[in-house]
Amino acid sequence: MAKRKILLVDDDDNDLFLTRRSLESKDCEVVSAKTVTEALRQIATQRFDALITDLHLPDAGDGFAVVTAMRHTQPEALTLVVSGFPDVKRAMDAVLLQADEILVKPFEVERLAGLIDERMSTSKSFSRKSKENVASILDRDLSILIERWLSRVERVKELAALALPAKERTAYLPEIMKNVTSRLRVVRDIEAIDSPSAAAVAHGKLRYRQGYTAPLIVQESRILQVCIFETIERNLSTVDFTSVLPDIMIIADEVDSQLKQAIDSFLTMQRGEAALAPSPVTSLPAMAT
Repeated sequence: MAKRKILLVDDDDNDLFLTRRSLESKDCEVVSAKTVTEALRQIATQRFDALITDLHLPDAGDGFAVVTAMRHTQPEALTLVVSGFPDVKRAMDAVLLQADEILVKPFEVERLAGLIDERMSTSKSFSRKSKENVASILDRDLSILIERWLSRVERVKELAALALPAKERTAYLPEIMKNVTSRLRVVRDIEAIDSPSAAAVAHGKLRYRQGYTAPLIVQESRILQVCIFETIERNLSTVDFTSVLPDIMIIADEVDSQLKQAIDSFLTMQRGEAALAPSPVTSLPAMAT
């Protein structure tokens, strides 16, 4: 089998030396880099069978830049991320979207060599889950999102005190979420946009009739954003990361826009009722006789 060519990226001299020596003992050709800049230069000028990069170079997340560069320029290469943190598999699942595997220091070089051999022995790339855009994920998981939203709302004492059937409490969510996903698909501007929303206006009026206050409407909206982002997090293995950051900003802007329109509608109802209320009659003091 041909000698395996590996790009090893680590800013720790000791780790770099020990890993390089172990890999070379397994008949690997190792090119090392201690910085992101040097790693990117090597990726641009040489071909590799595998990348092994520390996640912190020296800042958290620097490894992402190296992984992304390798994945885009040499997608057939085995891409591995290394971290010294024991909980990395739980905390950094997102890396698996672009890296083939996460290794926790100290890792077994024999296992690494086996992974590289497996990649080199087949002409097919490792299978990866197909990517979905955020709008499709939110459409697909809408029922789960609503269930989790309702569960969170019912744990807030002030909101739970408003005795409403679940159907009435959640009735507005499908239309609001339809506006959010439509914005993600059609209007990709990140800057604040207030597109008129009949659903948001109706929501504000309904919440007024149901006895809500404006702060409680805001609280529900905050919970909705949490549930939206939780849905994205739950689908990290399939989400398309090339657009996820602007998508998150668009979602935040759209939910805020819906909230603003709902509050305006709520306050309009409140002012209208106050205007119709009879003025209190002030009794005149009795005249002395």
